[in-house]
Amino acid sequence: MADLRANERKILSVLQKLSGNASVEQLISEAKLSDAAVMRAALTLQEKDLVKVHAKLETIIKLNAEGKLHAENGLPERRLLNAVIALGGKAPLSKAAEKAGLEDQFVQIALGWILRKKWATYDSKTNTLHAASAPKEKSDEKLLHYLRGCKEHATLGELSQELQAAVQTLKKRQLLTTEDKTRRILEITAMGKRAAQEGAKAAEEVTQLTPELIITGKWRTAKLQKYNIEAPVAKTWPGKKHPYLSFLEEVRAKLVTLGFKEMTGTNVETSFFNFDALYTPQDHPAREEVGIYFVKDPEFGDISAYKAAAANVKATHENGWRTGSSGWRYKYSMQEAKRLILRGHGTCLSARTLLSKRLEVPSRYFSIARCYRPEVTDKTHLSEFNQVEGIVVDEKLTLRDLLGVLSKFAIEIAGADKVRFKPDYFPFTEPSVELSAYKEGYGWTEFGGSGIFRPEVTLPLGVKVPVIAWGLGIDRLFMMRAGIDDIRCIFSQSLDWLRRKEVT
Repeated sequence: MADLRANERKILSVLQKLSGNASVEQLISEAKLSDAAVMRAALTLQEKDLVKVHAKLETIIKLNAEGKLHAENGLPERRLLNAVIALGGKAPLSKAAEKAGLEDQFVQIALGWILRKKWATYDSKTNTLHAASAPKEKSDEKLLHYLRGCKEHATLGELSQELQAAVQTLKKRQLLTTEDKTRRILEITAMGKRAAQEGAKAAEEVTQLTPELIITGKWRTAKLQKYNIEAPVAKTWPGKKHPYLSFLEEVRAKLVTLGFKEMTGTNVETSFFNFDALYTPQDHPAREEVGIYFVKDPEFGDISAYKAAAANVKATHENGWRTGSSGWRYKYSMQEAKRLILRGHGTCLSARTLLSKRLEVPSRYFSIARCYRPEVTDKTHLSEFNQVEGIVVDEKLTLRDLLGVLSKFAIEIAGADKVRFKPDYFPFTEPSVELSAYKEGYGWTEFGGSGIFRPEVTLPLGVKVPVIAWGLGIDRLFMMRAGIDDIRCIFSQSLDWLRRKEVT
């Protein structure tokens, strides 16, 4: 045993003492080692053919709190029966329950089981119980007494057939629980017996060099503990950012690198910026309760700081103002424009940016915005989601520029293999296109809409040059990048998924 460590020698010695077989629990007790130390030694000894490790699946039976109470006092039906007999074989239910000392929650349970077991008869008109004599102890009662004697838990294998049959009865009554557990038995081999009989004293092993060992020179004779670097170890999971958050940071960094400036804003927005400034009429279906979340208190916000722009937007909606349009031809309501909502898209940030005094021409802006719509949640929709919004402001912009930006975005950000566009409609862009992208092994996915802002949007806000804009579902971009087919998985709290998921 010269090449064995101290714990391995100790395990072999204990196995010899216990006739060659012992459970891990027995070895922990006899060898005075932790369970981890015993299992490490056992695995090493098994590799050297000095012991065999046998796994045995056992069902552990444990009493719960109510089961412990009945094991101590007796089942409610037995206590009720004994009380009726003590009262002369006939007694009102309330009086018998009081005599038995039954708690209120157990009275009806006792009555039900006493009738099911046919230990007594019950007259519902007079609420009276009749019982002649006490039957012998049943298997469920025997099991309770047995478990009480075993410190309230035992294994299924050690029970007699009669008691095993009672396990399911008490489990249905929610008096006990069962749990499958693997029990490991160590058996010493013939080679292990010879190694144990050698009895060579284990040399003290050193796990690290200390100042004392170096100063005294004992390091020259000390035996350094060997480590098996190929031995399996428990996996460790260091902390890391959520894969989706890392993706958002990557997208943000790439857009900044491309010269985009970030737009920011609040989740609560006025209908003016979310709809009106984007030339969406006030009777549009998207502005109804089925399409947007309204703020209950306060109900209205303040747009007085944008008085001139609001007047321009009002005129544009009513008659087209100076945009060359005929407008929507309805009576515009300033009060409706002040209505507070949870923003339904990130394009409201673009409207605010176009109206800002800091707007530069040429320039490019982006935002990653949380948006809210009362959508039916399924594999591709959430009521709370993220959009990546972008605008480019320049004098010579065309639709070709927009398609080029979107293609680059889908291929570089989402890892798409190819993209396609089809005509679409939005109240605030013309022409408008919808972007879809394809990835091998994933298929086609629709990402969102884009287009060139209409004069009805830009001119009332004081912008006289073309503006291309897009609003894409960045959640779906991440789905394609990560190979996820259900959008709900992005916000999963499954530790297993979070540990395994690496987005490249």
